[in-house]
Amino acid sequence: MAKPTRTRVIAFSNDAIAEAARLVLAGEPVAVPTETVYGLAADATNAEAVARIYEAKGRPSFNPLIVHVPDFSAADRIGEFNEDARALAEAHWPGPLTLVVPLRHEAPIASLVTAGLPTIALRVPAHPAMQALLRATGKPLAAPSANASGRISPTRAEHVRASLDGRIPLIIDGGPTEQGIESTIVAATGGSLRLLRRGPIDVDAEQVSGSIEAPGMMASHYAPSKPLRLDATSTDDDEFLIGFGAVAGDATLSASGDPVEAATRLFDLLHRADEAPQPKIAVAPIPGDGLAAAIRDRLQRAAAPR
Repeated sequence: MAKPTRTRVIAFSNDAIAEAARLVLAGEPVAVPTETVYGLAADATNAEAVARIYEAKGRPSFNPLIVHVPDFSAADRIGEFNEDARALAEAHWPGPLTLVVPLRHEAPIASLVTAGLPTIALRVPAHPAMQALLRATGKPLAAPSANASGRISPTRAEHVRASLDGRIPLIIDGGPTEQGIESTIVAATGGSLRLLRRGPIDVDAEQVSGSIEAPGMMASHYAPSKPLRLDATSTDDDEFLIGFGAVAGDATLSASGDPVEAATRLFDLLHRADEAPQPKIAVAPIPGDGLAAAIRDRLQRAAAPR
């Protein structure tokens, strides 16, 4: 799918939501306001659509993305909520609280959304524009902040345009956001509640840092259990080779050298290699900027000593 030559800005309306829903269902990301900041929303069940979020943002690492759903019932079909998580959801949803919970095995969420982790970050937003888009598409929507990676989070449509003009097809202008900072993130995966990111909602939870469990937590984590060698053009007998482009390998991220296709397959193939009989993993070189650089960043973290 070709990159847009220009980015349209349309005021929030029924027609704007219909156009945004059409684009989302076609695999494109669109910018939409939430009560916290503007989000860059794409179909969380479509790996290529999710890869296009990273492509548009120039995101330097495949960290987990928050998935937005219209209500608790939809969230409960995707994640497993213990008593503490349910209590928080009942108290604060819809609203600026994200809950990290175990991912249901049968949930049709692209592995790129969770960065290969067994947990998922879920939120029920309060903003009418995001709610309308969720209901118009009938899809869970992955939606990090709608800005180029490393830029200030956007609280107005003009902030989004200044950062992503020409990279996405559409921005829905819903005016300034109410909260202006990203959601509070709490992990409820067993044991005590853990505060992963402070935000608009105060939660009585243990504050933690370290491994990546949610957006905004950069670290070396979720690596395969086997040693990982990068930039391999050939392989030893004891290695499972993940190919790219001209390097075929035992399985390939993309035979044509397409970084979008490679991003959609990255975590699935890392899991496959980790389960293969060979005791080591090798990965072919992945040249290029943008999304290719993000793939290399993820692999370098996976290969880091631990």
